[in-house]
Amino acid sequence: MVKIILVIIGSYLIGSISPSIILGQSLKGIDIRKHGSGNAGSTNAFRVLGKWAGITVLLLDIFKGYFTVKFISPLAGENTIISPTLIAILSGFATVTGHVWTVFHSFRGGKGVNTATGVLIAIIPIPTVLIACIFLIVLLITKYVSLSSMLASLSLPIILIIQKQRGINVPIELIIFTLIIPAFIIYTHRANIKRLMRGEENKIKLGRG
Repeated sequence: MVKIILVIIGSYLIGSISPSIILGQSLKGIDIRKHGSGNAGSTNAFRVLGKWAGITVLLLDIFKGYFTVKFISPLAGENTIISPTLIAILSGFATVTGHVWTVFHSFRGGKGVNTATGVLIAIIPIPTVLIACIFLIVLLITKYVSLSSMLASLSLPIILIIQKQRGINVPIELIIFTLIIPAFIIYTHRANIKRLMRGEENKIKLGRG
């Protein structure tokens, strides 16, 4: 049990490392949370810091979610009181929580979409590819990153439930996790939802810059 707790704490601390805040400070000497949308994520990094900084943030945020599940959660060992799948889920969720409420930066981080994507790539790669396609389709149609993220996350539990109904072995804890993730993402996007309803949400410029 001690190992599981250490894995969760370690995952949270890794999740708390914020590439967008670090790059904002190192490249422009600014706190990115005080510029643009005020979010410490890749979309705001694109707007405030430029294309390559945005891409770097995107990849690093995804990587830290993938890294904790693949390399930190196994440190709990095999002889545990809970399943390896549940340990991976707890590790991944701790990483996303660290990203959103980072202990290193006054508990104000990003919205968790990219980090959650890294977690899901590590646990369920094929369904994650499917929701990535949904994200891209919605983004191309609407140009709203926030809306694309929320709709893609909402599609994930549906995909897993369909798989389970077709006889694919999908652990129940994984289905529960994929129900929690969209609720979590919608919560972190509550300001975006208000802007969408008012028609004030910023659209991303594709294929430029």
